[in-house]
Amino acid sequence: MRHIEGLENAVVFKPAYAVEYDYFDPQYLHHSLRSKIVENLFLAGQVNGTTGYEEAACQGLMAGVNAHLYLQEKDSFVLSRDQAYIGVLIDDLINKGVDEPYRMFTSRAEYRILLRQDNADFRLTALSHSLGLASEERYSLMMRKQEDVEALSSAVSRVKLRTEVANPVLESLGSTPLSESKRLEDIVSRPEVSLSDFIQFVPRGTYSEDVVAAVEIGIKYSGYIEREKAQADKNRRLEYIRIPSDFDFDSLQGLSIECRQKLKRYKPETIAQASRISGVSPSDISVLLVYFGR
Repeated sequence: MRHIEGLENAVVFKPAYAVEYDYFDPQYLHHSLRSKIVENLFLAGQVNGTTGYEEAACQGLMAGVNAHLYLQEKDSFVLSRDQAYIGVLIDDLINKGVDEPYRMFTSRAEYRILLRQDNADFRLTALSHSLGLASEERYSLMMRKQEDVEALSSAVSRVKLRTEVANPVLESLGSTPLSESKRLEDIVSRPEVSLSDFIQFVPRGTYSEDVVAAVEIGIKYSGYIEREKAQADKNRRLEYIRIPSDFDFDSLQGLSIECRQKLKRYKPETIAQASRISGVSPSDISVLLVYFGR
């Protein structure tokens, strides 16, 4: 420990694992992880009621980025629930609070199909690059991969295979042979078929394994992906309907008593944040939407 800059005189009183600790109620944080109570204080990690190394690390990253932006008087950097698991974690902490140490399970995310490992670079590299974190080289690699994915997707969409071409491959895979010519996209949508099995029939270019896998996932799960995108877009519109920090919730008689209490206590910044607070019902959200003219 003493080899770490700033810890040259550190003293370990009790080396241990699973030490009990107090925590700061994360519902009193902004999504930037800046405290609503103590001016200029950013909090990250177990102090916010989480447990686990990854949970602490991602909060440290976000708090560090936002502290830097705050000092430069720039807008906060916030990831939404359909952009990253980091967004799910922080949003859960702030809107739902914790009554036991929080772990980031995939089941907590309602957009799991969008938050895939194969598209993490597409979701986050450009954002990281804009902050000065991702290098120019990494950003360029991502852009080239994205171009390859788009090119392969376009090429596959134009391929139609005759029975005498497709059936030998399908039979080798134990898949039902075709009775007539079929689009390659329809063939690849079969669960037992991979795009790599038919890649030799796709003209123009040699593609890496991760590009082929990305295109295949897009084909096989296109219906589910589009459905989640539509739901995410619908919910994202509520993120742009802001609630004034000094808004008097008691003035809205249509809200339930519990809703008014929770809104006054946690002061959500948007309608979307209000909708994710425990005790705020869909009918309460309808009242807020009517009041704000939406």
